Amino acid sequence: MRIAVLLKEVPDTYSDREMNLETGLTDRSGDVVADEVGERAVEAALRIAEAAGDDTVVEILSVGPESAADSVRRGIAMGAADAYLVSDAALAGADVTLTAEVLAKLVEKQGYDLVIAGAESSDGGSGVIAPMIGELLGWPALTNLTEVAVADGRVTATQASDGATVELAAALPAVVSVADEFADPRYPNFKGLMAAKKKELHAVTLADLGVDAEDFTRPRAIMVAIERRPERERGEILDANSTSSARLVDFLESKNLI
Repeated sequence: MRIAVLLKEVPDTYSDREMNLETGLTDRSGDVVADEVGERAVEAALRIAEAAGDDTVVEILSVGPESAADSVRRGIAMGAADAYLVSDAALAGADVTLTAEVLAKLVEKQGYDLVIAGAESSDGGSGVIAPMIGELLGWPALTNLTEVAVADGRVTATQASDGATVELAAALPAVVSVADEFADPRYPNFKGLMAAKKKELHAVTLADLGVDAEDFTRPRAIMVAIERRPERERGEILDANSTSSARLVDFLESKNLI
């Protein structure tokens, strides 16, 4: 079995993040890291491979600039065998439809049995890449999972939310995405870090995949405007005194909340 894991480089959530108001693109010149939910997807793949105990192979797929190589190597340091990085100038500012098309073509070309992604990246936050890839490939897509396993040519999973816990299953090949509530990713050991540092990534271009970024017969999202969100205004603070309860009731009534 061959497992592909989607791992993306994103701006570090613990650092300041800005958007270029002229291009509408996220400024990625600062601190960048492998997306944490993507690392959880790597963990899911490695657990499946360890449980299989056979020749199951885990490989990393990513779309981004060549500078994203170090973040992609994080997956190799954790235990993945190989990695493919799709870099092309035409992919600057790619929307989710183009990104999904590129990844689906790469999955198809490499012949994977299972694709594992994070449910929602920490930068774009669209949460639709996994189901889009499933739609393009004609594969079932199980999303927002807290547990996942593979046996006898089937993937079984748990999808948990505040209102319910759902048990899901689908035949391979399939696409799945794991939620932030999935198990924490393992920390790479020294041997893994050194192996990842020396590993040569497979460079892939749009031409290699037969994808035309300028083909607007396919749906594409185009940025038409961007502006900075206004700062929140400070609300009224009610001190604990004899009139505060009445003032609170008046406020709620003015908002039609009671």
